[in-house]
Amino acid sequence: MTKKILLILVSALVIIATGAYFFLSHGSDIPRPRGYFRIDLPEKSYRVYETACPLQMEVPNYAKVELFKDKMSSDSCWFNVYFPKFNARIHCSYMPVNNNMDRLLHDAYGFAAKHEMKATALKRTIISDSLNQVYGIVYDIEGEAASQLQFFLTDSTSHFFRGSLYFFNAPNPDSIAPVLDFLREDVMHLTETIRWK
Repeated sequence: MTKKILLILVSALVIIATGAYFFLSHGSDIPRPRGYFRIDLPEKSYRVYETACPLQMEVPNYAKVELFKDKMSSDSCWFNVYFPKFNARIHCSYMPVNNNMDRLLHDAYGFAAKHEMKATALKRTIISDSLNQVYGIVYDIEGEAASQLQFFLTDSTSHFFRGSLYFFNAPNPDSIAPVLDFLREDVMHLTETIRWK
C-alpha cells in the first residue's frame, strides 16, 4: 500500500511541476491588446521665419524648414516645415494673386476634397484676422486620409498661401492622434503669426 501512495504522490508532484513550468514559461504568450509607444512631445517654442516668399511666420523650434530652390520663381515659392521627430511635413506653397483667386480657391478646396473619400469627417475652421489681412480655412480631415490637416490663407488681393500636413507612415488615426493634435496647435499658431510683406 505504501508503494501505491508513494507512486500517487510522485505522479502528483510531476503533474504539478509540469503545470507550473508550463504556466511560468508560456504565460507570456497570452494575447494582449495592441499598444502604442509613448510619445514625448517637446515644449512649445517658436521662432520667426523670414521666407523667400513675401511673407513671414513663426515656426516651431523643433521643426526644420526645407527650401526648394528649384521651385522658387517670381510668381511662386515652395517649402516644407519638417518635423523630424514625428516624421511629418507641412508642404507649403505661396502664389501671388493676379486675377486668379477663383482658380487658387478652387484648387485649395479640391485638394481638401480629394481626401474626403477616405475621411470619416471634414471640419472647417474659418480664419479671419482683419487687422493683419489674413483670411482662410483650416480643414481637419478625420479618418485614414493621407493628409489630416490642410489650410489656405490669403489677403484676398495679393497673396495666397496653402499648406498640407502629411505623416510619412501609415495613416492610423489612433496612433497619430496625439501628434496630430500637437501639430494642429502649431498650424494654428502659424495662421495667427503669418504676416504679408
